[in-house]
Amino acid sequence: MPKKKNITQNHRASSSPQQEQGTTLKDLLGADVLQKLNQQSDEMKAAEEQRKQEVRAQAEEARKKEQKRLESDMGYLLENSKQDWRKFK
Repeated sequence: MPKKKNITQNHRASSSPQQEQGTTLKDLLGADVLQKLNQQSDEMKAAEEQRKQEVRAQAEEARKKEQKRLESDMGYLLENSKQDWRKFK
């Protein structure tokens, strides 16, 4: 019989840490604090997205400038043109 008592005591002991783990930081914080944290998180995500868009726009602008510069360079045009002049006769 003592083995049965040990089993029930172990079961009770193992169930109490699960109850303690059930309490999260979200439960401990107030609703206003959670709302402020969520708002700050949304603002940070929006700022990061805007920064990425700016970087993407700058890269696109730099690519266009480089392409325009290359199109006005006669050496580049000669190297990259097709050498089949029969089409133009």
